[in-house]
Amino acid sequence: MYSPIYNKVTKDRLYGKTLNELIAVAKRLRMPGFAAKQIADWLYKKEISSIEEMTNLSKKMREALSLEYNFGLSAPVNVVESSDGTKKYLYKVLNDKYIETAYIPEEDRATICVSSQAGCKMGCIFCMTGKQGFQGNLSSNEILNQFRSLPEFSRLTNMVYMGMGEPLDNISEVLKSLEILTSEWGYGWSPTRITVSTVGIVPSIKKFLESSRCHLAVSLHSPFDEERRKLMPIQRTNTIKEVLDIIRDFDFNSQRRVSFEYILFKCINDTSSHIKELARILNGIKCRINIIRFHHIPGSEFESPDTEETIRFKEALNAKGILTTIRSSRGEDINAACGLLSTLEQNKAVK
Repeated sequence: MYSPIYNKVTKDRLYGKTLNELIAVAKRLRMPGFAAKQIADWLYKKEISSIEEMTNLSKKMREALSLEYNFGLSAPVNVVESSDGTKKYLYKVLNDKYIETAYIPEEDRATICVSSQAGCKMGCIFCMTGKQGFQGNLSSNEILNQFRSLPEFSRLTNMVYMGMGEPLDNISEVLKSLEILTSEWGYGWSPTRITVSTVGIVPSIKKFLESSRCHLAVSLHSPFDEERRKLMPIQRTNTIKEVLDIIRDFDFNSQRRVSFEYILFKCINDTSSHIKELARILNGIKCRINIIRFHHIPGSEFESPDTEETIRFKEALNAKGILTTIRSSRGEDINAACGLLSTLEQNKAVK
């Protein structure tokens, strides 16, 4: 017979828990074995926002859950919209921190770009989020809340972990969120709709590739060790050679994509020597390079090359046999660079 146990003072959040975690919840509260899947169904397949709406659970079960848990969704606290339709949403996390989530609509798709940390400890010198410093890892609840609480949630076709923070520095919670997104008992998304970006944390790349079937995007930005080390301090301890060795050794299937993100900086990483070295280090890897225009951040001396130079760089890489595209710049009139909106909000809170 069902008999609830009440032993918690601070309420946890149900949303963002994996099926195994929900099974543990149901067992501890002495619910029937099937209750965990029923709860997962309500959390991830039905658009409800309260435990009380889980009507195929008994009233006693719902009361027990409500005593110990909140449903766990929270709306964005602000939004800015670009003339191109891109929106940047601001979410409050970790009690008093802020993160950004971008919604990017296109003709045949709608992409959400989620954050995985508040701030970042990687210290890339061209990144506004890195200038905030590290403020904390997001839970799977806080990662997926950006997805589920987005006003355009029902329109989404793709998801990228390319917002604030380094996803593979928060590998456990990121993998939990991916499990919920792609599992049959969760949202049931195909892994091919999801891309996870990383600066290249070697142990976590191995774990990600083995634990998930989602696409991988590696932030490269220079093929030369010393230059990349100046741009991205991670190169000191996790070299791009180590990252490429892992990718070469991993058995990718035909549906899983590896791409390299390459922010083009004028007169820094846009020369013929860079083209030649990129072709050398990526030789034998089936991949693509996404060229990204640098979005200016306060205090930065970096600039983007003009359109003609960018196209020249792309075509030269294509001629070397590397599929290369130029990512469209979106949201330039709403602080396009990742971290700017949350920095402004954080600064207001400090004043």
